[in-house]
Amino acid sequence: MESQKEKKPKAKNPNRDIFVEKVTLSMGTNVSPELLEKALLLLEKISGKKPVKTVSNKRIPTWSVRPGLPVGAMVTLRKALAEEKLASLLKANDNKLSKKAFDDLGNFSFGIKEYIDIPGIEYDHNLGILGLQVSVTLSRPGYRVKKRKDFKSKIGKKHLITKDEAITFIKNKFGVEAE
Repeated sequence: MESQKEKKPKAKNPNRDIFVEKVTLSMGTNVSPELLEKALLLLEKISGKKPVKTVSNKRIPTWSVRPGLPVGAMVTLRKALAEEKLASLLKANDNKLSKKAFDDLGNFSFGIKEYIDIPGIEYDHNLGILGLQVSVTLSRPGYRVKKRKDFKSKIGKKHLITKDEAITFIKNKFGVEAE
């Protein structure tokens, strides 16, 4: 019976590893220029990077919005800085996320009602109390094929990140409870 070959356990495929591609912090300010300046200052204070203004593309007369009008601010964090800030932003949310926060491709978003909940951020009386939106994009090696300029291609169904895989990744990496 010893002559039968023993099965070796399969080696883990490194191309199946999930990582945080980017973290986007954003704030909508409607058409208020004072609130837009506060949003720009707050996002720079949180991220350490210079945020950009977001402009409207549509005309909405009831809200006094026209194309080209600045209506918000955002900043994108990548690589190690993204993971570091994401850990502190999740702590501001008590390390809890709803399962509804995840989409079918494994990305997730959550809101922070008051920026003073973020560890290491002090209250600034010039800013007042403001909240922000955090959007996280997860990725795998090989996802570049859908974004490259030449020879774009689709990602196979088996290689896409599912909602359950994303929840498991966030639980293991950041210790977050998904309710």
